[in-house]
Amino acid sequence: MRGRAEDGWWGVVIDAPDALALAAFYAQVLGWQVVGDDPEHAVVAAPSGVAYLAVRHDPDYAPPTWPPRPGEQRMMLHLDVEVLDLDVAVRAAVALGARLAPEQPQVGMRVLVDPAGHPFCLYRDG
Repeated sequence: MRGRAEDGWWGVVIDAPDALALAAFYAQVLGWQVVGDDPEHAVVAAPSGVAYLAVRHDPDYAPPTWPPRPGEQRMMLHLDVEVLDLDVAVRAAVALGARLAPEQPQVGMRVLVDPAGHPFCLYRDG
């Protein structure tokens, strides 16, 4: 896109009832760092300083349903995280507070649900 700073930040913002808690969870999952301590808008930044995941406090947050069901809150996006060892990464994410989703649609990938209810995927490439 014209006008975008080449080395400017880019990222994703998700909602949660507890922004700081979910930011701490993703900081551990991604190996990134929580930047700041604003309970309304927590930011998890990559070591490169270019990418980020922000978590916005939403007291009316309704977690999505996975797999989707008619009439219920649908997932708007999900995060994919490449890992070196899928089984080890799943155990680590569960120990941090994630849970394995009831439906697993692909081999080589695991769908988990974060503590706020957002589905995310861990996968091994190749």
